Amino acid sequence: MKFFTSLLKSILPVVIIVGLLKATGFMGEITYVAQSAAMKAGVLNVNPSEPEKETKFDYSFTIKDLKGNKFPFDQYKGKVVFINLWATWCGPCKAEMPGIQKLYAKMKDDSVTFIMLSLDKDQALPKVQAYVQKNEFTFPIFMPSGYLAEQLQVPSIPTTFIVSKEGKIVLKEVGTRNYDTKKMLDFLRKEAAK
Repeated sequence: MKFFTSLLKSILPVVIIVGLLKATGFMGEITYVAQSAAMKAGVLNVNPSEPEKETKFDYSFTIKDLKGNKFPFDQYKGKVVFINLWATWCGPCKAEMPGIQKLYAKMKDDSVTFIMLSLDKDQALPKVQAYVQKNEFTFPIFMPSGYLAEQLQVPSIPTTFIVSKEGKIVLKEVGTRNYDTKKMLDFLRKEAAK
């Protein structure tokens, strides 16, 4: 019994601190800082390679822009699509977004379509808009309209997909990554040239 009492006494403060950080929203900020530092060190650079198995992408869902205009996702068939699933409450998502913005700025004249898909709830739209404006992001931001394809119902975010012109998932990255690398730029340009 003494063992469990001492274990509880040592674990309880940690549980309380983590609970407070989550409740106040500071947990996301802490993960943002930690992920940003790891990205700057190059630890989280994406390393694109040919997938072991290419999976067909399901285009049968609808997205909406930040003004509420709806678009069927199948309008992107035949294009290389960079899809990033993120949310304003996700510290790791926020840590990788500046790198995606830099990649987008380098790629926007190439044949790659960027879809930054916010998984925030509809009532958080003003928060999404404010976050995008504050950070001066210029890549296209969308939100789901209705259900998402099963492939996009991922267990954690951020998650990024690269879909080829042929409609196959050629890259899937779960977790924070630095996409502003020469390897990623070359990978996307190679896919766009096919």
